Amino acid sequence: MYLTMNRFKVAKDQTDAFEALWKSRDSHLKEVPGFVQFALLKGPEAEDHVLYASHTIWRDEAAFRDWTKSEAFRAAHAGAKSSGEMYLGAPELEAFEAVQVLK
Repeated sequence: MYLTMNRFKVAKDQTDAFEALWKSRDSHLKEVPGFVQFALLKGPEAEDHVLYASHTIWRDEAAFRDWTKSEAFRAAHAGAKSSGEMYLGAPELEAFEAVQVLK
């Protein structure tokens, strides 16, 4: 299992627009080989922003890497720069390989 997270610091006055953008976009993930699960997580509030994380689980790192080079990736991220006013800084990508999984 391979997990990736993008952390976003979203300006407090942009949270509704940010959530609407994510809920309405077609991520194209369901058709991607090796994709397991996606979640958009809302975290704590700071003085000037709300922390969000997009959390994606993949079969393995190779499946994630293949997706980042795919047409589905380009389609899912089309227009991302146009929503830059929502964020305080660039998103921060974090990736993890599973060491232990309990079900």
